[in-house]
Amino acid sequence: MIAAADLSACAATLQTGSRSFAMASLFLPARVRAPATALYAFCRAADDAIDLSDDQAEALAALRARLDAIYAGTTGDAVDRAFAAVVADFALPRALPEALLEGFAWDVEARRYDDLPSLIGYAMRVAGTVGVMMALLMGTRDPAMLSSACDLGCAMQLTNIARDVGEDARAGRLYLPLSWLRAEGIDPEAWLAEPRFTPGLGRIVARLLAEAARLYARAEPGIARLPARCRPAIRAARLLYDGIGEAVAQAGHDSVSTRAVVPLSRKLTLLSGCFFGREGVLLPPAAASDFLVGAVWPGPSSPRAVAPWQQVDDRIGWVVELFARLNELDRVNGSSEPSAVDRAAEA
Repeated sequence: MIAAADLSACAATLQTGSRSFAMASLFLPARVRAPATALYAFCRAADDAIDLSDDQAEALAALRARLDAIYAGTTGDAVDRAFAAVVADFALPRALPEALLEGFAWDVEARRYDDLPSLIGYAMRVAGTVGVMMALLMGTRDPAMLSSACDLGCAMQLTNIARDVGEDARAGRLYLPLSWLRAEGIDPEAWLAEPRFTPGLGRIVARLLAEAARLYARAEPGIARLPARCRPAIRAARLLYDGIGEAVAQAGHDSVSTRAVVPLSRKLTLLSGCFFGREGVLLPPAAASDFLVGAVWPGPSSPRAVAPWQQVDDRIGWVVELFARLNELDRVNGSSEPSAVDRAAEA
């Protein structure tokens, strides 16, 4: 069980730089929102510890020590204590956060990716891991469902990469597949030294978004099979990231001279579709996610099962709370458009 003070510290960690999670999390039932907040706070804190450090190798070593303490139950940090509670409550295999830290280590090494499969391997570590852990928080341990969660996390990471090409380059980072750059006549090192947009680079960004779209499509049947009250939140996240890709495309796939932003009005329009989805055929686990799925399966059932009578009462409270939180979000953002409640009712 997460202590209330520790959960508040986690929420404070996510107040900046995690807008998509903050918006999508409004749609999570309370029993999942709290552990999800702790999970994302740990991921955010770990990411910041690397990015804001003058000695990234030392910061990575410190993160590994923190993970040791979390799994030993001896940590004293509020965010780490909250994540330790999640680890214990939901039986999160250590291999999952370890894979996340491995992805961070690749960032510290400034590793480059020659082709799409190697880039997918990176995305699985820094985002597929989070997808699997979120699936566990929702009580899902089926291998195909876990693979679907990996696909969704990976698609989101590719969308992030497509949006942040210029920002990453100016920080000395390059995630675009090197073979794709060379095929467009772009020398990776020369371009990184002087990043600028060209039609060839636009085609590369479009290819990356097309791969993200393929993975979103693979993930959709898994979203449709999540517990009913969790589907809107996960679909909301998927739709919000779709909106990012859409904004990149509308800018002519130029994410060097500009950074795509999705306005609040568009976000609310996208969110109106989060209650609908197609079931489709759940595909077998993809080879790229085998190492993450294998960390979980076979595993025990989630300890967070809720009796049917509790689900009915909780669902009523969840709907009321959701509308209240959406109205508060509109108020904070100063939206002059129809309220989120009106949009949800119309949907």
